[in-house]
Amino acid sequence: MKDLQEQDAVIGDVYDVCIIGGGPAGITLCTELADTDLKICLLESGGLTKDKRANSLRLVSSDGIHIKMDSRERVLGGASTTWSGLSATLDAVDMSERNFLQVPGWPITYSELQKYWEVAAVRYRFPSQEKFEEFSRLRVESELQPHWSIMEEKIFLAPTNPQRFANEFGGKLNAHNINLIYNATAIRLEGQHKNGRNVVERTIVVSPDGRFHTIRARVFVLATGGIENARLLLNSTDLCWNGLGNEYDQVGRYFMNHPKNPYGVIRLKKLVHSAAYYFGCLGNGYAGYAGLHLREDTQQRLGVLNAYVRFEPLFPWSGNRGVQAAIYFVKKTGRLFNAWKRTQASRTVPLRDYAETGDDDQIQNEGGDFWSLAGAFLSIVANIFIVSQYAIARLWYNRKPEIRVLGVRNFMEMEPYPQNRIILGEERDVYGQRVPLVRHAPTALDRSSLATLHKILAQELKNIGLGELESNMERESHWPINQDASHHLGSTRMGNDPATSVVNPDLRLHGADNVYCAGGSVFPTSGCANPTFTICALSIRLADHFKEILKGV
Repeated sequence: MKDLQEQDAVIGDVYDVCIIGGGPAGITLCTELADTDLKICLLESGGLTKDKRANSLRLVSSDGIHIKMDSRERVLGGASTTWSGLSATLDAVDMSERNFLQVPGWPITYSELQKYWEVAAVRYRFPSQEKFEEFSRLRVESELQPHWSIMEEKIFLAPTNPQRFANEFGGKLNAHNINLIYNATAIRLEGQHKNGRNVVERTIVVSPDGRFHTIRARVFVLATGGIENARLLLNSTDLCWNGLGNEYDQVGRYFMNHPKNPYGVIRLKKLVHSAAYYFGCLGNGYAGYAGLHLREDTQQRLGVLNAYVRFEPLFPWSGNRGVQAAIYFVKKTGRLFNAWKRTQASRTVPLRDYAETGDDDQIQNEGGDFWSLAGAFLSIVANIFIVSQYAIARLWYNRKPEIRVLGVRNFMEMEPYPQNRIILGEERDVYGQRVPLVRHAPTALDRSSLATLHKILAQELKNIGLGELESNMERESHWPINQDASHHLGSTRMGNDPATSVVNPDLRLHGADNVYCAGGSVFPTSGCANPTFTICALSIRLADHFKEILKGV
């Protein structure tokens, strides 16, 4: 483990594999290759802890949905230093051929990826199939027992102590064959043409003092996130004038997110006190809830995407900024929060606010500097009465509140659309590199898919006598589902055809023999599931590929 700031200007070793990016994708890949005969270098742009310089490198410009800077952490562990751990696998329909899309879908099968999800669950503490089944049994305890005909339930789970990849799996980074170099920001890849093919020989990295360094390797892996993977390729013009792997102008295109926001209200026919399965609960080491999406055959028949919604009971404190700030501070006080969770380990504790699920509210993504913390504290003081109401309901969880109205929180799938893309903007970062400009917004298909879901949900609720959905989504002139979910996907998509993809099914660039991409950028479609579970599964699969092709290197 070395700080690039303390290294010589040229690092002479030639590595078998250089992994650029120390987030979940890069750390998983590195961990899987630890203690092999391969000589590995892991480059992390940030340090071992967050700092002002690294934070400045998160700069991004947005056209359309606003990208939060703090969704792009520059620190060892990457987004796992702040993520909530909420996880689910993709659905079979996500990896099926959907003829209504403009481009092909996944070139690998659901069953192939399923075995890697199973390995990721065991090795990286994602929820196993048994955990999902265990949570599903809570349904029989719910006061809500709807019999859906077209809707289908999907469970999302988060460990009560989310995986912090650098802390939890970082021990493997000390293996004899791994050299972790931090404070090392890769700015481009360089190489030469050999026998009519592009071969990358080195990456140029810069240290915090502005010095340039050269890292050489036989194979390079970009694991810097859905935005930075595309940016790094676009900045690498040594072998292709408009960016490495960009011979067909595909790098940066088909960028996807999971736009989210609350919209719609359900007025229940009957008073409800408890439905932890739907409304969310904490228990047996996990927080979780069941969302609702359309059945897969219905999606295919109607030609709609895999959006989902979840129900949230509306309490007097719902959406209150003071309450959100209080939850943020409790979570930041890790020991206190963890001690409370341990006392509840044997119970099923119903959640009393959206942010408790681990799928954090916006205020929890704003924390960090003095002024944001001070503002959060003042929000608590200004709303102390309603914060107290929440605290009493939270701690006195055996007291069942009356629930008459549910809010609907929406999570969209975005289609892979070529004009939703990443390009290089005119603004430059502290190292003089052009800052990525992200252009993406929901398409007509994205919007109609969620509107169709609302329309069918309204009819289902009416048919089973559960309640009435109030929603005008089909008639909204200003689209309301527009918040960044920090799931940045698809900018170097996987496929067989270089005219519609950037990497092949083995995640290698079509346009370079020894450069691979890892992480969410390779997703051909996004589904509606939080992507980290699948990102890690794909990194395990890539490690298996390297163990096979690099034997005896």
